[in-house]
Amino acid sequence: MDGLLARLESSFAAQRRFVANASHELRTPLATMRAALDVAVAKPDPPAQTVALANRLRTELDRMDRLLENFLVLARAQHGEFADRGPVHLGDLLDATVAARAADIARRNLTVLDDGGPDPAWTEGSRALLARMAENLVDNAIVHNVDGGWLRVATRGGPGPVRLVLETGGPVLDQEQVARLARPFERLVAERTASDRGAGLGLSIVAAIVEAHGGRLELYARPEGGLRVTVTLPAAAVPEGVPR
Repeated sequence: MDGLLARLESSFAAQRRFVANASHELRTPLATMRAALDVAVAKPDPPAQTVALANRLRTELDRMDRLLENFLVLARAQHGEFADRGPVHLGDLLDATVAARAADIARRNLTVLDDGGPDPAWTEGSRALLARMAENLVDNAIVHNVDGGWLRVATRGGPGPVRLVLETGGPVLDQEQVARLARPFERLVAERTASDRGAGLGLSIVAAIVEAHGGRLELYARPEGGLRVTVTLPAAAVPEGVPR
């Protein structure tokens, strides 16, 4: 049995390395195609049809580039090796992410409710990956919301594990579908034809990052509508020199 598990783990590791390497290598031809488009439209008085086609192709190249970036992040999280491991304050991470998305929040006229607890929520891990986790959660809350809606953010410190909670209003969702959203390429049925809402990797990346940090991701369809996402992570001691 131990030998079988070892072979399975080796196979999964090889698969993750392949995805990471393939994603990295595909970026070179994408950059070449983008440069060719720039040259085509930089000529004097390019035909309007050429400019329109170049813009459409550039949009698709940008979408492919984001998809490859997501594959790289997913592979890194699943590999579980962090060169930048250290203490991370979840509240600061969440505040910075919300501030960086201020324009998107204002565009949809969303109200942000900050329900942070009094105890600091410190964990340990990769700041880059945990920042990506927060970004994906906030982006998901903005995109899958209603104009004029709201989102609530909160962190909870110890004793015990720390938590990050992000909650939104919106339409009533099916819990069985919501529970599958952490799988790669999984989206709600009503959104599968919505090409501007991503490839369905956002929450699967969150799930991989949380798992790599020894945590737990919970997705809950609120009975009154909307979604509650709870991330639970191991607590870390407050670093020396930081006010308690």
